[in-house]
Amino acid sequence: MGEDTPVTRALPHRARRTVGAWCFLDHLGPAQFAPGKGMHVGAHPHIGLQTFTWMIEGEVVHRDSLGNEQLIRPGQVNLMTAGRGIAHSEDSALDGVRQHAAQLWIALPEDERRREPAFQNYPDLPVVDVGGFRATVLAGSALGQRSPATVYSPLVGIDLNAAGAARAGLPLQPDFEYAAVVLRGAASVGGAALAPGEWLYFAPGGEQLAVQCDAAAQLLLVGGAPMGEDVLIWWNFVARTQDEMQAALDDWNAGRFGPVRAGSPAAPLHAPSLQGTRLRG
Repeated sequence: MGEDTPVTRALPHRARRTVGAWCFLDHLGPAQFAPGKGMHVGAHPHIGLQTFTWMIEGEVVHRDSLGNEQLIRPGQVNLMTAGRGIAHSEDSALDGVRQHAAQLWIALPEDERRREPAFQNYPDLPVVDVGGFRATVLAGSALGQRSPATVYSPLVGIDLNAAGAARAGLPLQPDFEYAAVVLRGAASVGGAALAPGEWLYFAPGGEQLAVQCDAAAQLLLVGGAPMGEDVLIWWNFVARTQDEMQAALDDWNAGRFGPVRAGSPAAPLHAPSLQGTRLRG
């Protein structure tokens, strides 16, 4: 991600592989890059998932094998549907600046995971004020708002940002499971105190979630219907069998994903070998 980029990984976790169809959650930063330094991730492939980037600070350039080049700014979402296969690169628009983002993956369900790849930037997302929090509905429906992001499973994502003390009761869908992670500051979620890098899981059955903070804070709440499918997650792929993983590796090494739009200063990523590895869902 770049030598100055602190990354905290909430999902997958040994105790919880998925939350709804959300199967990966990296919290990047906040980081102040040194002069001449930035985030530069060379071309790499994906299958069987959607990558979901929520930009909080800084700007990143996305380039992919469909020919897209897109600058993502704070308050925007980039959603890339890998489907049967896509490759992309990600680069800080400027080096030596501050950057903060959440990078998530959504596992595509069986009947959608081989669909044609696609990419969309969402510059305008619904925002509602609730109990002192500025709530941005990133995915799905919540708080009377619906995100324009195209997803293929019943799920939700909400960013909650407070400039000072705030307290809210968030309505939940009882058939959804949820996870909350603090991105900045400290907050209490469901009566439990959370600091940055810490997260909590909430099983289905809840109808409301109490969220509060005593000072400026920001947190992410994701949820969805339990997926009910066993998925394998390895390197940049989501699949169902080890043979599928190996075929995707072979395709990448043979150049069958197609070239990523030129412009990234970073070299393409090298695919690690699966030899000797037994994948488990």
